[in-house]
Order: sequence, then C-alpha cells, then structure tokens
Amino acid sequence: MFPLVADLRDRRVVVIGAGRVGVDKVAALLACGATVTLISDQVLAPLPEGIAVILHRRYEYGDLDGALLVVAATGDPKVNDEIVREANERNILLNTVDDLARSNFYFTANYRDGDVLVAVSTGGASPALAQWVRNRVAHVLPKNLARVAAQLRRERTALHEAGESTERRPWSQRVAELVDEA
Repeated sequence: MFPLVADLRDRRVVVIGAGRVGVDKVAALLACGATVTLISDQVLAPLPEGIAVILHRRYEYGDLDGALLVVAATGDPKVNDEIVREANERNILLNTVDDLARSNFYFTANYRDGDVLVAVSTGGASPALAQWVRNRVAHVLPKNLARVAAQLRRERTALHEAGESTERRPWSQRVAELVDEA
C-alpha cells in the first residue's frame, strides 16, 4: 500500500449504491470537494446535500466514463463484477466495499483540524480498528493544529516570496514553539 492524500476538488467520482455505507462514502467524498455522481435503483439512507448527479437506476456499462475513482457499494456481487470490469478496463481507482481483493484503494479513518489531516488505515482489514486508532491519536494531539498549520503556511509562503529556500530551516523547533504558544 502507498499512502496518498489526493485533491478531489471538482474531480468526478462515481458511487454506486445508496445504502448506509454508500451514502457514508458519498458524504466523505463531498466533504473533500469531489463532484459526486450517485447511481442506485434504491435509496436506503438519507442523502447528503451537494450530490452533483443522482441517477435512480441500476449501474450500466459506461457510467464510469470520465471518473477518477469509483466506489461499488451495491451489495450485489454480479453488479460489482461489472463495475470491477469497467473500472479495470478504464484504469479507474476502485473501492469495492467489503471486497478487499478487488479494491485498489481503501478509505481511511480521518482526524482533521484545519489543514492537518491524520489518516489511519488497516489496508481494509478492519475499519473499526482504524477508527479506534484514529480516536486514540486524536485524543493526544493538541487542539490548535489548524492555527499552527496556518501560521507555518504564512511563514513558508513569505520565505518563498522572498526567494529563500525553506529546506534547511529548523522547522521542528518552530513547530514546537507554535504548539506551545497556542
């Protein structure tokens, strides 16, 4: 596994299935600014605001055209087979809910404070364990990391604008100062 933070703003993402798990994935993707298309013949959970396209029907070949990634949350192995086939043909990142062997990315359990994001993964082995670890980590982190990150961004930007490098600066020391101040 390679951990990666992806900017999904305005990128087309397709979620197929509108049960509790599918709708949770939709909400997480919307929170990062993805342009979500939801395809489902049944809506089994309340839908969040902001879904770009809702198709009240079953998945059809071609639905993944132009998508960066897809989440198959149908609960129907035959439909998932079709989705996997199309995603693989088109080299689209795929998460098949509860089918680790056919997924090539997994959702993480996240803690966010402004621009600071801590993501925990178990490689799909146990979302409950990932959430437990995330909660433990979140409990021990200072509650001012958003302000610290914003200040460090300003300082680094000012150095770049002045034509200076940020590479060899004692950033660990500066982080500790800012965390202690806040």
